[in-house]
Amino acid sequence: MEQLKNIPKGKPKSGRVWKRSKTRFSGMTIDKNLKTSWAKKMAIKAEKKSVLEFQRRLKEEKNKKHEEKRVRSDENKKRRLENERKAEIVQPIKNTAKIKRMKKKQLRQIQKR
Repeated sequence: MEQLKNIPKGKPKSGRVWKRSKTRFSGMTIDKNLKTSWAKKMAIKAEKKSVLEFQRRLKEEKNKKHEEKRVRSDENKKRRLENERKAEIVQPIKNTAKIKRMKKKQLRQIQKR
């Protein structure tokens, strides 16, 4: 009887190899859960906590750098705009009747300050 169990089963004639296993679910062997000690659990918990803290710190540093860069670029834009305004050559229009005679292209260039 034991010799019959050890003989490897070949491929079924139908070709449906996935249908071959006829073991019931109740017949399957179930392993006991591997139990971990309290100290080991606490060590794992502390490790996870430290990793999360490190991750949070990295994210904060990244956000801080990004914010500083944004503030600096805003300041640069403001300064550039001020310098542009200072360097402009302005010709005030004293006779407002000239505006009515201007062409569209010239009207586009006029800015009210």
